[in-house]
Formats: sequence, C-alpha cells, structure tokens
Amino acid sequence: MPKWLADFFDKCVGELQWMDLPDISVARKFLFVLIGGLLAVSGILCYVLLGDRGGSMTTGERRSVYVTVQPGMTASSIGEMLEQRGVIGSKQKFWLIAKLGGEERKFKAGTYHMYVNMPIREALDVLVGGEVSMLRFTIPEGFTVREIASRLERDGIVQSKEFLDKARNFAPYRYMKASRQTMFRSEGFLFPDTYEVEPGTSSEAILQMMVRNFDDKLTDEMRAKAEKLNLSVYELVTLASLVEKEARYEEDRPIIAQVFFKRLEINMPLQSDTTIQYLLDAPKEDVTYADTEIDSPYNTYQHYGLPPGPIANPGLDSIEAVLNPADTDYLYFVADRAGHNHYSNNYDEHLEIVNRVR
Repeated sequence: MPKWLADFFDKCVGELQWMDLPDISVARKFLFVLIGGLLAVSGILCYVLLGDRGGSMTTGERRSVYVTVQPGMTASSIGEMLEQRGVIGSKQKFWLIAKLGGEERKFKAGTYHMYVNMPIREALDVLVGGEVSMLRFTIPEGFTVREIASRLERDGIVQSKEFLDKARNFAPYRYMKASRQTMFRSEGFLFPDTYEVEPGTSSEAILQMMVRNFDDKLTDEMRAKAEKLNLSVYELVTLASLVEKEARYEEDRPIIAQVFFKRLEINMPLQSDTTIQYLLDAPKEDVTYADTEIDSPYNTYQHYGLPPGPIANPGLDSIEAVLNPADTDYLYFVADRAGHNHYSNNYDEHLEIVNRVR
C-alpha cells in the first residue's frame, strides 16, 4: 500500500477512536463513507496497476528505442516523451503509477535502451534503475546518407541535420575523393552494419566509425580484383550501389553487374531508374518519362558513364557481385512487381517483356 494511503487510513481510524459520536447511526454512516472511499481508491489502483500490461508484442514488433532523460524532467514530461516515441500507450497512466509508487522524483538523467509497447511498470524500472545504455543502431544495405540520418535521429542518437552537414564533405580516405558534383562525399562508404556508441557520441565520430568499418571490410584481395577490372575503389563502390538498389534477390546481383559492365563497354547510357530515384524527394513505384528528363549529372538516362558518385551504401554482396559479374550477354533487364528481374539481349525483346510483367 502506498505510504499516503496508509497514512490516510491510520488518520481515519484515529478519528473514529477519539470522536464522541452521540448516535451509532452516525458512526455507521461515517464507516460506510470511509469504506466506500477506500473501495473507490482500490478500484482506481486495480484499474491502473492491473491494466498496465503494455501492447501485444511479437518479436518483430520489439523495436529498440533509445530515450534520453534530461536533468530536471518531470514524470509528466517523461511520460509524454515515452508516449510520443511509442514506448508506452498512456502518459496519464505513467504519471499516476509513478506518483502512487513514490517514483516521480527518482528518475535519473541519461540515455536508456527501451522498446516500443513496453508495460509502464517495466519502463519505470528501467528509468528509476538508472542504468544508462550503450546506443545501438542498425543500418541496412542500400540505405542512403539521408536515410541513415533519419534512422539516427529516430533512435535518439544524433540530429539528422547535424549528421547530414557533417556527411556532406566527410572523406578521410584518399579513395573517397569525389567529384564536386556529388551530394555527399561519404555516400557509399558508410558500411551497413550494427553499431554501438556511447550516449553523446558526435556525428563525426559515427561517420568515422562507419567508414573505418568499410575500409576494414574491403580486403586486399578485393582491392586487387577491382584493379584488374580497371576499377578504382570509388568506381567499384559506385557500381555496387547501383546493383544494391536494383537487385532485390541475391541471384540478380551478378547479372545486373554484368549488364552495367556491358553498357559501359559499348558506351551506352546505364539508364538506371535507381539514379533517378536518388534525385526524388520520395521513392516512386515507377519512374516516368518526365523523371528521366531531370537535369542532373546523376541522371543516367541523360549522361553516359557512371553517376558522379554512389547513390547508396552497398553491402558486401553487391560489392562482390561487381567484382565477380555473371558471364552473360544480356543488355537489358526489367523487374516485375514482385522484384524479380527479367533479362533480354535486344530492345524489342525487352519491350515485349516490359509489357508482359508491368
């Protein structure tokens, strides 16, 4: 029983002992009122405490969330933050449970590892326990710099704008020296992986960690193979980024890489829709003819050769596909609605396939 409720009960009992009640019916009425009040309070407590079961949480829904409690934050403001981040379902219940448990002043400043749809009691235990977590984030293959920045802000690690500002000209390795036409010099070299950082880690430190990971993953054997293909590291990563964005299935990667090599060999525009998508504010299911007329060096319908730089951050599978392209003579490919690619050797055959699968 909370201390305030126990104190209230003791006070009422004391009043009954010392009150000089002239009529027993008055005493009964007083007891009825007292018992009714206690039952009402008990009902509220049961509703709040037994109703705190969190959302229905499957393994897929157990998404990590990192929340930062600043010094001086109240139970009310913390509850509002947790509700906005999806950690709890009700800021009012959070405040009431913290109040009833005497925990509204026991929160410790710091960054905590939590999950969406946590029971409020569990969330309170994390915050009151005061065990500040390392921050963990995962970057999938094919994420762009902008998508990485959004993910980092969503997870409460750094601000998106700050990360983008640092990423624009971040190029600590010689092979990252890009054309002035690139949007982000770090694009392509922020290796997709799961990382852990301490709370307060700067955007520049995160960028440094990610490009160092890329440099470690790119083995001497891979660098030598790229040189044999007459590719610089920058060209290798640029091609791999196109393959990463074009291929949804593993078996398509080396074939798509071969198609791009073939087009480069015969001086044919790469005509990759993914380079157009890179220019758009939001992805589209189908690129239109008007989209292919966008004035940009990244537009591989309008410009020959590779775009000025990578259009995403590829994983090892796409890099390996460029280093080991398939042995085919395909010149065209198109993906159906399920993401499976269909290949052809000439344009007429390609148009026939497009009409069939789209």
